[in-house]
Amino acid sequence: MKSHLTKLVASGVLTLSTAVSAFAGSVTQPGETMGLAAGAPLPQGVYFIDTLDWGVRSTSPNSTAEGVNIPVLAWSTPWTLLGARVHFLAAAPSAEVGVKNTDYVEGMYNPFFAGMLAWNLGNGLGFSYMLGGYAGVKTPVGFDTSSLNQRFALSYTANDWNLTANLIWGIQSQAVTTTENPDFVNIDLTATRKFGKWELGAVGYYSTDVSSPVANYARQSQFALGALVGYNFGPVILQAALTTDVAQQNYGGYDTRGWGRLIIPLGDPLAASAPASSGPMYRK
Repeated sequence: MKSHLTKLVASGVLTLSTAVSAFAGSVTQPGETMGLAAGAPLPQGVYFIDTLDWGVRSTSPNSTAEGVNIPVLAWSTPWTLLGARVHFLAAAPSAEVGVKNTDYVEGMYNPFFAGMLAWNLGNGLGFSYMLGGYAGVKTPVGFDTSSLNQRFALSYTANDWNLTANLIWGIQSQAVTTTENPDFVNIDLTATRKFGKWELGAVGYYSTDVSSPVANYARQSQFALGALVGYNFGPVILQAALTTDVAQQNYGGYDTRGWGRLIIPLGDPLAASAPASSGPMYRK
């Protein structure tokens, strides 16, 4: 259950795809939950998870760089519902986008709030359902519309493995504003294994628009693959990954991106005598 935390936390976070445009793809950043066993319940307690990524897309005539920082608070409560552990998540990300030798913008991104049910199905299998939403903001890099976000994750975490598929379905508000965004589907993939305190393996993600907010909208899609390495220092867990697009449509170029994640257990406010353990928290 160690990486249970990893999985979930970054899982509730946000995205920024072509934020400098009046039209954009996924509001949830494609790939943001890679490396997390998002289908398994977290051990009871509160966690801070910060996911940072930065990449360059080979747009022409100038390349486009994009960075996102996603600090998340995740609470795995002592309560259960329908046999599932109840979780709550909140994220307040920031983002920056720059076109080489042209423009640069930065600011706060759309805040995210969600609740999640996570079932331990036995034999290393876990399944979770998350329901949340992004609040609209008026910043240079945010979307001024709200959206509904649902996530369906399946994880296998026995024998030091983390095999996870997390499907993320976003539904945009129908309000006509300065940022008209499509509905979308993302799929984040993880296949890693733990070797002592180390974790190594492959990650990837796919994203696609599934609606057209305006006439003649060019739907975007992409598929990226990469590798992940992680290390468990005890109470603190670090992960790093590198991904690159192997296919893309209507993004204007291929993206290569570096990822970093910091996970810190903050203890259990409702059970001070039984603080969260770094062992079960990071089990893969």
